This record gives sequence, C-alpha cells and structure tokens, in this order.
Amino acid sequence: QVQLEESGGGLVQPGGSLRLSCVASGRTFSIYHMGWYRQAPGKERELVARVTLGGTMDYGDTVKGRFTISRDKDTVFLQMDNLRPEDTAVYYCWTASYGPKIDWGQGTQVTVSS
Repeated sequence: QVQLEESGGGLVQPGGSLRLSCVASGRTFSIYHMGWYRQAPGKERELVARVTLGGTMDYGDTVKGRFTISRDKDTVFLQMDNLRPEDTAVYYCWTASYGPKIDWGQGTQVTVSS
C-alpha cells in the first residue's frame, strides 16, 4: 500500500502563489503516475495536474499556464501561480500504481481570498 502526505496549503490573496508537496511512502516502487486533484464545495473532484512515469504532464483546462507539476522520485510538487478565488478547494494528492491501484492523500485546503 502507498501512503501519501500533503503539505503546503493555506490562505493566499488573488494573484499570489503557493507550492504544494506530496511525499509517498510504503510500496513506492509500484507507483507509475502521480498528480493532484481538487474538490470545491458542492462540486465534483476534478483533475488539476498529473505526471506519468515517462514524464508526460497533463493539466486541467482551468489551470493551464498557471500551475506547474513536477516530480522528484517519490515526491510530487504543484507550483500554483496567479491564483484565483475559483481555485479555492481541497487539493488531493493522487497516485496510480501497478495492480492497478489508486491511492489518495487526506487533502490540503487552499483558500484564495482577499
């Protein structure tokens, strides 16, 4: 099993930046994709960004050009720039592993407000 621990959420003003981190532990050798999803109140969980084992990056339409995903071994980062109030959500770290198996972190709150 893979365990995921997120950090880096918080309160930021519109136009500001935050950097999220997610460290995987456990059966990390089985991970092939890592990424981030988010869920705002009253809305469905949606893709923010993900990076495949081969390094291909995939972004949600609303964050393209503002967010950047990167991966260093068992850690995935999400650099969020030019944040907007509509980016307010709980952000969840996500991994896809051989099996196939999907694992989720507990989530970190990001609030964009003046």
